[in-house]
Amino acid sequence: MRKKDILELKRRFKKDDCTFTKVCGCYVNGEKYTILKFRESFLNLDDDEYFKYLEIAKKVLSGTIGNNILELNFPTNEDFSNERQISLMQLKNSQLKDDTLLDNFYKLIIDNYDCTGNFVILIFHDVYDVITKTTDNIKIDESEEVYEYVLCAICPVSLSGPGLGYFEEENKIKARIRDWVVGAPVHGFMFPAFIDRGSDVNTIMYYTKNAKDPHPELMENALGCYSKQTATIQKERFQSIIKDSFKADEKKADKIFMDIQENLNTMIDEYNSIHDNIDCEPIILTKKEIQNLLIESDVPEEITNKIEETYVESFGNDLPLAENLIDTKALKANEQRKKEENLQKQVEILENKLEEVKQETATANEIQISTEVNDDDMISEEDSEANLEDNEVNPHYDVILQVKPEKIPQIKSQIIDGKKCIVIPINDDEQTTVNGLDDII
Repeated sequence: MRKKDILELKRRFKKDDCTFTKVCGCYVNGEKYTILKFRESFLNLDDDEYFKYLEIAKKVLSGTIGNNILELNFPTNEDFSNERQISLMQLKNSQLKDDTLLDNFYKLIIDNYDCTGNFVILIFHDVYDVITKTTDNIKIDESEEVYEYVLCAICPVSLSGPGLGYFEEENKIKARIRDWVVGAPVHGFMFPAFIDRGSDVNTIMYYTKNAKDPHPELMENALGCYSKQTATIQKERFQSIIKDSFKADEKKADKIFMDIQENLNTMIDEYNSIHDNIDCEPIILTKKEIQNLLIESDVPEEITNKIEETYVESFGNDLPLAENLIDTKALKANEQRKKEENLQKQVEILENKLEEVKQETATANEIQISTEVNDDDMISEEDSEANLEDNEVNPHYDVILQVKPEKIPQIKSQIIDGKKCIVIPINDDEQTTVNGLDDII
C-alpha cells in the first residue's frame, strides 16, 4: 500500500466528490445483543448526518501505514479460495442490498470482536471511477477502471457525561439528559484494498486506532486473514528481545540496545542514500541483517545466537521493516549519553592538566630557596650562593638573603622608625649567619 493511494480515496470524502451509495449499520450493546439495524441511501441523509458519516469514513483511512493501517492477506486453500474472502466479495457485489449477507457479516464481527461496552458496526458501499493519470500526475478525462469497494468502521458507543444544560422551553438550567454517543472508529477495514490505483481482491486494508491493541482476533477470525503486528508492537517486542538477553545486567542491556539503534539507523540512512527513489522497497530485517547488526554492535557471540533464535521465533514469516524498529527516544538518549561521555572525558583531561600544573608548581617551590624581599624582586638559591661568594658579581643588590625554604613564607617587610626593614622571625633553636659571621643576631 502507498500513502498516495490512500490519500486519493480520502480526498474524495467531501460533499461534492463523495460517491457513497449506501450506509448500513448494526448497533450492539455490552451483552452483544443487536439493538438496531438500519440501511440508508447516502445521498438522502440530512447534512448533519451526512458529514458525520463522512468524518467516520475518513478516520478509517487515517494514521501511519504499518502502524495504524495494515495490509492483510488472505490465506488460500488447495482450491486457491478463502471462505471469508468470498463472503466479502458477495457483500461488495450486492451493494449492501442483501439483508442475509449483511446479517451474516454483522454476526461474524459480533462473535469475534473481543471488546466491552456498546458499539456500532457501520459499512459503506462506494463505486469510484478511477481517472487515468499521466506520469506527471496530470489527469485525463477518462476512466481507467471502476473501483468498487466496501468500507467498514467499528465505533464505540458511550453514555455522554453528566452536566447541566439550558432548557429553552422551560427557561431553566437543570440536569441535561444523558444519551448514547457514537465515537470515532477504533477499528475498521476496506475491501478490496486500493493498491497502485487499482483493486486488489487478495488484500484488505485494516485500520486500528490504537497501534498497541490491533485486535488480531478480528483479522484472523472475522476477516479470515493472517494477522499482522503493528510497528509499535514490533518495536516493543524487538526491544524486549535485546534487553531480556542480558538478564539482570540492565545497564549493559541499555547500552547495547542504544548501540544497536544507532547502527540500525545508520543502515537505513545508507540504504536510502543509495536508493533515493521514494518507491524503492524498504529494508526487511532478515536473520542475516540481524546477525550483522549485532556483530557491529559488539554483542558477545553467545548472546548473538540467543537473540537470533528468539527473533525468528517471535516474528516468524512476518519479519519487520528496519524502519519500524527505530526507537527515536533511544536514539536521542544515546546522543545525549555520548555528549555527556565526551564532556566527562574533557573534564578528566582538564583535571589531569591542572594536577600536572600543581605538581610542577610544588616542585618549583621546593627547589626555590631564596627570594628578594623587595616589592617585585626575588632571587633563586643558586643566585644567592653566588652572590655570597662575590658580591661584585651582582652589585645591584645591597641585601642578599639565604634562608631555608620553610622560612620564606615568614619573611615580612615592615616600617620601623620610618625605615623599611626586613623582618625574619628567629626561634630559640635556630642559628643564623650573616656574611660568614655566626650568631650575630
